[in-house]
Amino acid sequence: MIARRARRQRAFRWAVLVVLGVFFALPMAAMVEFSTRTPGTWSLLANWSRLDETYPALAEGIVASLEQAALTALLMLVLLVPTAIWVRLRLPRIRRLVEFLCLLPLTIPAIVLVVGLAPVYAWVNYLVGGSALTLVFAYTILVLPYAYRAIDAGLSAIDVTTLAEAARGLGAGWLTVMWRVVLPNIRSAVLSAAFLTVALVLGEFTVASLLHRTNLQVAIEFLGKSSATVSVAVSLTALLLAFVLLLLLSLAGSSRRAKK
Repeated sequence: MIARRARRQRAFRWAVLVVLGVFFALPMAAMVEFSTRTPGTWSLLANWSRLDETYPALAEGIVASLEQAALTALLMLVLLVPTAIWVRLRLPRIRRLVEFLCLLPLTIPAIVLVVGLAPVYAWVNYLVGGSALTLVFAYTILVLPYAYRAIDAGLSAIDVTTLAEAARGLGAGWLTVMWRVVLPNIRSAVLSAAFLTVALVLGEFTVASLLHRTNLQVAIEFLGKSSATVSVAVSLTALLLAFVLLLLLSLAGSSRRAKK
């Protein structure tokens, strides 16, 4: 009976994996096929080899998105991780308020958020210029709900209070408690928050477009106006790039857990 149930569960897992694999593989296969079309013929590299000639600023969008993803993840972790730990340890009464504020961006549509950010970015343009990296501040707000949930789940999985009291009893300061006691125990949650941040920033279009900044998605949208096939080729490359970056983050987390 147990062996039969185990076989059924294994078969169900494989069926789910196959269905999901087909669900994700078919659109990507269609993108590959469409990106290789040229008038009157079919060529694997014809459109891919014309990327620099067709839209030279594409490299600018790629670099901008990578820089935005890295800086947004860094700023989000610097702001959110100490705040979440400090609220858990010292200010538990305002935990619900902090949670509400962090989840608030989920209730605000992106277009409404841009309308509110536009006057702020007018002053940003005046003070520091119109660099695409200024989008990091807006993206940090957008990723707060997802990052907070990931970090809060990691803190809920451990006894933060007991760990902090034990460290304090041994003479550790609060900074040491956060950095050397609590943070190593929520490393997987921190990596998950970074994972979600990178995924959101690499796929964001609305805020960048309406605030007239450059990123990868804006570059792809401009490219699509002149060449649909090349635009699809770039979109596929962006998907693969995001997959590789997220895979590297996941492997980094796995290797750290294995060393422990």
